[in-house]
Amino acid sequence: MNYEQSIEYIHSLNRFGIKPGMERIAALCEAVGNPQERLKFVHVAGTNGKGSTSTMIAGALQASGKKTGLFTSPYVSEFLERICIDGKPCDKQLFADCVTALEPVAASLAQKDMQPTEFEVITAAAFMVFEKAGCEVCVLEVGLGGRLDSTNIIPAPMVSVIASISLDHTAVLGDTVGEIAREKCGIIKQNGVTVCYPWQEQAAFDVIHDTCERMNNRLVIPNVRGIAAVENSIDGVRFVYNSKEYRLSMSGEYQVYNAVTAIEVCRLLNINDELIKAGIESAKVPARMEVMCKQPLVLLDGGHNDDGGRAVAKSLEGLLKNKKIIAVMGMMADKNVEAYLSCVAPLCETVVATTVSGNPRAMSAAELESIAQKYCAKTNCFDKACVAVEFAKANIADYDCLLVCGSLYLAGEVRGILQNIF
Repeated sequence: MNYEQSIEYIHSLNRFGIKPGMERIAALCEAVGNPQERLKFVHVAGTNGKGSTSTMIAGALQASGKKTGLFTSPYVSEFLERICIDGKPCDKQLFADCVTALEPVAASLAQKDMQPTEFEVITAAAFMVFEKAGCEVCVLEVGLGGRLDSTNIIPAPMVSVIASISLDHTAVLGDTVGEIAREKCGIIKQNGVTVCYPWQEQAAFDVIHDTCERMNNRLVIPNVRGIAAVENSIDGVRFVYNSKEYRLSMSGEYQVYNAVTAIEVCRLLNINDELIKAGIESAKVPARMEVMCKQPLVLLDGGHNDDGGRAVAKSLEGLLKNKKIIAVMGMMADKNVEAYLSCVAPLCETVVATTVSGNPRAMSAAELESIAQKYCAKTNCFDKACVAVEFAKANIADYDCLLVCGSLYLAGEVRGILQNIF
């Protein structure tokens, strides 16, 4: 099959949903020769920040001269953002060839009542792509949870990384931070080394600490007391960590804590400080307080849960205090919409609610607006995101900033529109 056919096939698997477990990914990988067993990995789990952390680590590895694979999810604009080699989406035909090899395996498994999911096929294809491309190190972001995530089929990684843990996907992972942390810590393998995001809830940290002890892992936690002179602007962040200065191209003070986590990982990988600096400064992740336009100011963010809302709010308070913001918001109904809106909506002059198109999990614009009205005096609602964005653009002269936020699915839907109209 060609690239377009491979993507069509991949998306056809979406109807099988999420099915945690290792049996299907193990069968897929075995049928194509277990490419994951011949690769080296940095494995990254967590609720928030794992994409940014993974991208920073990959940037430093690339700066050090290593051919670097990066596997992340979901994508925002282009499907192969998920599978990058040296900072660029992998070759389309290479990906299609790998999917072509996996399709009959998946069909055979389906006949045995072991139908692989979309994410499992993508994961197996990524392993094949990375091996065929000759990647020396692969940074692998967990899809959901950790213990039963398809990425956890890999052998012991060079470093396990636990990013920020908070409540999300509670129907699958558990109702408490401790239960979710246990699932995330399932990536920690015997006799390894684990780097932990420095600001964890105590319940999460207790689980991380106990897991590392049980699995005989050295636990490395960044020294937050070593962080100083943080300067946050629309263009990025400058900070000092353990007496060395670093810059990030992504804005948001919360990115500093993702960065120091990445720095500690890179030091364990024996990357020197200058290359680490270059790598993390080059890292850019779409739809993470992304500046789409400066005049007028247009920001795009895909944070969608409680912690994501708090991070957006903190960024707005730091960057746009006392400024008039019009926000276009679209969210999934299975997220804690109330918690997100309670953080972000009070900082906005106007909230324009919309529905993310083509996603059965999307909350309707009308329902989202009814919740937003508790926290913001001025609201509007439009069923189509493109209409909501056009409304905001038509009124932007009355505001200091347009913020588009609430879901990565919304970001994916409107990012191209924002690029074209601003």
